[in-house]
Amino acid sequence: MLLLLRRCLALSLLLCFPSLGFADSLDGANTGWILTSTALVLFMTLPGLALFYGGLVRSKNVLSVLMQCFTIACVASILWFAVGYSIAFSEGTSLMGGLSKAFLAGVAEETLSGDIPESLFVLFQMTFAIITPALIVGGFAERMKFSAVVLFSAVWLLVVYAPVTHWVWGGGWLGEMGLLDFAGGTVVHITAGVAALVAALVLGNRNGYGEVAMPPHNMTMTITGAGMLWVGWFGFNGGSALAANGDAAMAMLVTHLSAAAGAFTWLTIEWLKYGKPSALGAVTGMVAGLGTITPASGFVGPAGAMVIGISAGVVCFFATLWIKQKLKIDDSLDVFPVHGVGGILGTFLAGIFASDALGIFSGQGLAEGVTIGGQVTVQVIGILATGVYTAVVTFILLKLLDAITGLRVSEDEETEGLDTVSHNERGYDL
Repeated sequence: MLLLLRRCLALSLLLCFPSLGFADSLDGANTGWILTSTALVLFMTLPGLALFYGGLVRSKNVLSVLMQCFTIACVASILWFAVGYSIAFSEGTSLMGGLSKAFLAGVAEETLSGDIPESLFVLFQMTFAIITPALIVGGFAERMKFSAVVLFSAVWLLVVYAPVTHWVWGGGWLGEMGLLDFAGGTVVHITAGVAALVAALVLGNRNGYGEVAMPPHNMTMTITGAGMLWVGWFGFNGGSALAANGDAAMAMLVTHLSAAAGAFTWLTIEWLKYGKPSALGAVTGMVAGLGTITPASGFVGPAGAMVIGISAGVVCFFATLWIKQKLKIDDSLDVFPVHGVGGILGTFLAGIFASDALGIFSGQGLAEGVTIGGQVTVQVIGILATGVYTAVVTFILLKLLDAITGLRVSEDEETEGLDTVSHNERGYDL
């Protein structure tokens, strides 16, 4: 009873006087904002990404995509608790964290990460670990076995995502070099985009790809999911400030501007090129703008964000055409040309527009003594290291899983659709 009274008194003091905090360091405003951001980032995957992807596939596979996103959220959460968080954020080498935080050892109600509870930091980062492997689903949609999806996502999280997170945010070598990646250009978008491209190449194209039309079956669902992604991205980028401050506010502002510029640029190109703008183009451009601003969101200003968003709309549009029409690669839902290319572009441009010497396009400023050329060099090293490591490890992992369990459903099963083949259910029963 005495302990309960003490906790109630401490909570009352925190609510009335947030500056007091616990242990002289817990900040109530920052904690409240990251609690909100955590919910927003999970909202991006469930239901945002699930609905966005679900509407883009054919009706016979809609339930399978929703199920894959849902299951990945479960598996990633369990693995993050077990060892993922420790690999990413505990003390270790410059390449990988140790296991001192395995099973969240030492994470208690009173332990802090900065001025927020460490339990909250674990949860916030967990939502990033959930959405990243879920993004890869778009590269192999409509043809991978459900068992292979689960195994691949689980192992990939531990051997690719967690180590790269440590490199950039956990005290690893890229962070020490001064890489600018505010919310996941390398950690999330380059890793997911490159992995999706490798998966599309290893599995091969869907049956009839390039010969049979495979349009989205429900654009209403896709636009609904896209709207959820746009709103949820405020938590993704704004929450990465880990504080309720000006950095978070600016990150949200530039995120919104880049998304708007990316969407309008993409639909304008379609309007000029094909005579009519499409809803699919608008939402794809929006995601390109969001993904591209992500690494730069805490470092650039509004004018720089507009340039980044417009660049995303142009570059990602033509990257999509190149991948699909020239290279004939069936990256089903355009994960690499949107997230991968967007992550590369945004990480590169962050090194330029973060500078405070560009007039109206100036950002928050580079580290003391660092030039634009020096920062861009670091950014390119981060892009190359992340991309090459992800490609090599993903390729090896997919080949091993193919030899052990097989990756792809049979031709007849693919024709029937994964909803009934994998789950004995249908997305629609009309």
